[in-house]
Amino acid sequence: MAEYVIEGGRIGGIPDLYEELNRHFMTGEDWQLGASLDALDDLLYGGYGALAGDDAVRIVWRDAAHSRDALGVAETVRWLREKLAQPGRFRLDDLQRQLDDLHAGTGTTYFERVLEVFEGHPEVVLELR
Repeated sequence: MAEYVIEGGRIGGIPDLYEELNRHFMTGEDWQLGASLDALDDLLYGGYGALAGDDAVRIVWRDAAHSRDALGVAETVRWLREKLAQPGRFRLDDLQRQLDDLHAGTGTTYFERVLEVFEGHPEVVLELR
């Protein structure tokens, strides 16, 4: 089983997360993942990058508590507001509802969304430390 380590202390926001993912998983590729949950999902399918051809993978996420804070409510609000500023690309009512849920304490943070993406890939073992 191949093992990779995400250094959670390097993550101060969403762009940093994808920088860390690219550092580990996109070496040797002539392109990089964009800051997108869909891109993360595609990566975990293993069709390219370091995961290409791996049937079983363990990813250790060190200092996950730091990442949870960095990708928490404040960063998720920033991310949603950025999307709200692009009216033709996203469903604004859905984004506003997500923003309202976050303010009410019932919304899903970006960190939690990342974990949901990993949960969709049982062949990838994610270990939070």
